[in-house]
Amino acid sequence: MAKITKGYIDKVQAPAEGYKIHWDESVRGYGLRIMASGKRVFIAQGRVRGKPVIVTLGPYGVLTEDQARKKAQKALQDMREGIDPRDAKKADEAAAVTLRTVATEYKNRPGKLKESSKEAIERHVVTTLAIWKDKPIVAITEDACRQQYRKMLDGGLRGKRKDGSPGQANQAFSVLRALINYAGRRYRRADGSPLILRNPVDGLKDDWVELQPKTSMIPMGKVGAVWAALQQWRTEAYTRDSLAGIDIVTLLLLTGCRWEEMASMRWEQVHLEEDAARCWMHLPDTKNKNPVWLPLSSQAVELLKTRQRVERSPFVFTTWSKAGYIRSARELMEKVSKVAGERVTPHDLRRTYITVAVSECSIDLYRAELLTNHVPKGVTARHYLETSRLQYLHPEAQCIGDWIEVQAVKASGANVVQLRA
Repeated sequence: MAKITKGYIDKVQAPAEGYKIHWDESVRGYGLRIMASGKRVFIAQGRVRGKPVIVTLGPYGVLTEDQARKKAQKALQDMREGIDPRDAKKADEAAAVTLRTVATEYKNRPGKLKESSKEAIERHVVTTLAIWKDKPIVAITEDACRQQYRKMLDGGLRGKRKDGSPGQANQAFSVLRALINYAGRRYRRADGSPLILRNPVDGLKDDWVELQPKTSMIPMGKVGAVWAALQQWRTEAYTRDSLAGIDIVTLLLLTGCRWEEMASMRWEQVHLEEDAARCWMHLPDTKNKNPVWLPLSSQAVELLKTRQRVERSPFVFTTWSKAGYIRSARELMEKVSKVAGERVTPHDLRRTYITVAVSECSIDLYRAELLTNHVPKGVTARHYLETSRLQYLHPEAQCIGDWIEVQAVKASGANVVQLRA
């Protein structure tokens, strides 16, 4: 045993194989590990709560002997106080993790998020939350959250929007809250406590703007006109993409489905027969994680039967886009809005469907909820009612389709009296 100095390190010979540790005579537990390759690494060895711990301090050349000795003394003192330097190192690494890294890990959890949710998170990380993207997540403070949130409320992301962007602000900081909560669960301090004890987004409680739930839809008196317009546009469509857009909007009006669930639908999810009452479509990956088999009205069956299948494409609504299926129908929705007399979004078609079901077809609300894959919250409904295979609700789906079709005939000026089945 000798005192480890620069001269000693330079002259000591490497072993023929494996490695050899040379311990310092003045600092117990401080040593130099020499590999057969000649590489020299400083180490410290002690006990933490009775268990032996050995820590690599760094290679000679990166650290001088004096630097290594000081690191060893600190590491050995930590061990005597019950602190494992390895945990401290992990804690330091955790404290440096960025919002970008946390978002990537959060999105990549297997089976947790839909692709649309991942895309929404990514969009907020690179736009509304970009000021923190490459900074340690622990550096995000309550005051900084409050300033950024108020900035978006007043003027939007760039400060120039007249009415601000309260909706985007709420979405962005809901995402940030989820990411920080995840970081608090995922990363730990040296003492084992969560990296983040209090979420800074929670400090926005007094600033948070409660948005009124959206109630927009196609006015009941305009549903027939919209349906008639969609049928007319379908006969005039001259490209695959435009026809796909028209058909998906038509089918959304007939089923009340969400856009992404319908747009990405594959032919293997559709079952068609001569009898419409035996036809259905399957949505396996839904927002509420409840796979559902939905009944199809005769109008929906007719539309699907006339859809042209594209060779080597599995999608019902195939387009030339990179995704392989239609992702947006903005221009078409603008045309629908003109016919409806007010702005209409794809999700407004879902609200229209439910309103037609309840107010015009007198369908029980719980049945309308099932048709839109809203599982009732009552204990009896959740445990005893069939909430996935809904073919037994075909009469209700057919009633809605018939009502819409009759309204289209009325909108054309025909004198029609609807007969009870």
